[in-house]
Amino acid sequence: MGKVINFQTNPSKYRHWSVTYDGPVAMLTMDVDEDGGLFDGYQLKLNSYDLSVDIELNDIVQRMRFEHPEVRVVVMQSGKDKVFCAGANIRMLGGAAHSHKVNFCKFTNETRNAYEAAEAESGQKYIAAIKGACAGGGYELALACNHIILVDDAASSVSLPEVPLLAVLPGTGGLTRVTDKRMVRRDLADVFCATEEGVKGKRAVDWRLVDEIVPTSKFDAVVAERAAEFAAELAPAAGRGAAGRGAVAGITLGPLERSIAEDGSVAYSHVEVSVDRAARTAEITLKGPGEAAPTDMDAMHAQGDQAYLLKLAREFEDAILHLRLNEMECGLWTLRTQGDPELLAAHEAVVRDGADHWLANEIRHYWKRTLKRLDVTSRSLVALVEHGSCFAGVLAELIWAADRSYMMEDEFDGDNRPMATITLSEDNFGTYLMGNGLTRLQTRFLGTPDAVDRMREQIGVMMEASEADKHGLVTMIMDDIDWEDEIRIILEERASFSPDAMTGMEANLRFAGPETMETRIFGRLTAWQNWIFIRPNAVGENGALQRYGTGIRGDFDMERV
Repeated sequence: MGKVINFQTNPSKYRHWSVTYDGPVAMLTMDVDEDGGLFDGYQLKLNSYDLSVDIELNDIVQRMRFEHPEVRVVVMQSGKDKVFCAGANIRMLGGAAHSHKVNFCKFTNETRNAYEAAEAESGQKYIAAIKGACAGGGYELALACNHIILVDDAASSVSLPEVPLLAVLPGTGGLTRVTDKRMVRRDLADVFCATEEGVKGKRAVDWRLVDEIVPTSKFDAVVAERAAEFAAELAPAAGRGAAGRGAVAGITLGPLERSIAEDGSVAYSHVEVSVDRAARTAEITLKGPGEAAPTDMDAMHAQGDQAYLLKLAREFEDAILHLRLNEMECGLWTLRTQGDPELLAAHEAVVRDGADHWLANEIRHYWKRTLKRLDVTSRSLVALVEHGSCFAGVLAELIWAADRSYMMEDEFDGDNRPMATITLSEDNFGTYLMGNGLTRLQTRFLGTPDAVDRMREQIGVMMEASEADKHGLVTMIMDDIDWEDEIRIILEERASFSPDAMTGMEANLRFAGPETMETRIFGRLTAWQNWIFIRPNAVGENGALQRYGTGIRGDFDMERV
């Protein structure tokens, strides 16, 4: 195993971004350290980025919500002259392993989705203030903002030049956001995405690529004015599941307690990851709370980043990201829980009953984002509902996020743990939506929506195996005689299949129902980029990525496939 990529960081370690705060407005400045890349062999010139830059941005977006609830507007700008951002670093892409490129694109997509949704979820609006060239992934940074302002100086432009320059696609949702979010006319989008030099000035506004253009002399003043306007507009919206924003201090997100063993296993406070590299499997166990739930959201706020549901989400998210990038041959993840389901339900109830508190709102949306990370992870997922488990409420979502689930039926010889149960809560019916805009239960029972309505009658009921099976909540239930051998055979078989075929099959089966901008990005754009990244036209010896910067265009196999 090579270098371990660490997704944990904090402001004292940032090399590429800085943030200043002025009441409800935060200024987020991208000033990439050329020599601060994740790997050797390239420089991050012209505010180009690699995974290290996005790890910091992801951390900033998260801290903006939890540590600075007073912020209403975030202005994203460049700290360099004549360039906003040149996008993903081409040398990095040219030299990176295929698996790293694909996972890099997935993580950057998730980061863009997080701050794009911040206005609706948290009342925090992102403005892109563009001076200079804004190309490729740089424009994708801007596209995920809620408002784009471009300086009108006859030089600054926006562009998605990946197709003509590199023979790849904009990998972070650019194509989809141009059509689905900016609603650029299809033929104009086609011209735009095939034009190396991009679009500037009035044409950029007319084509809906930006929201407004401003002369250089007035640019800074207009950006400040717009930020103040938006902040004032968003202030009354604090009641949208975010009561108390601005009046209550945020909480500090401290470092996670984590240890990594030689065999790849990882231990946190509430999460354990057991890695079996020989079997190509990982087992993730989420532990239920060890203490009674706080009395209300004020008491949970006082717990800060040690509040159980928040800490569990942070640890689970870190485990997902760690396994994705650092244990890529572990193609099968087994999801387990341990603990008291009633105690877990009590913790979730505090957050649900206090949903108007800003922190409760953030915890719920954080869990939604973390579960979405699981949904789009290219691993086979199997949930095991065992005796002594706590698949209740938010953790019950793991069962329906998994590709298959198996549950222990009746008593097991010599096992004195409480019987395996599944407990639904109100939150399973709308709080943790998938990327398709549906709950996992709605997606599971797409053909029988009445089944979901009837399931509401089971809220709060600790269903044992026969009842859970009757309602279709698990794939199969097994007794003591069959469990050990059947589970072993199932896991061994799954781990033996082609990882390419498994990734394709799982991604197609997981997102039934409506297509959204999010499912188009992860289900369609990512799949095409994955394929293009292994094609010689892009990454071959004479491909466009390899020849970039030499003055010689790629030598393409012109057969259309």
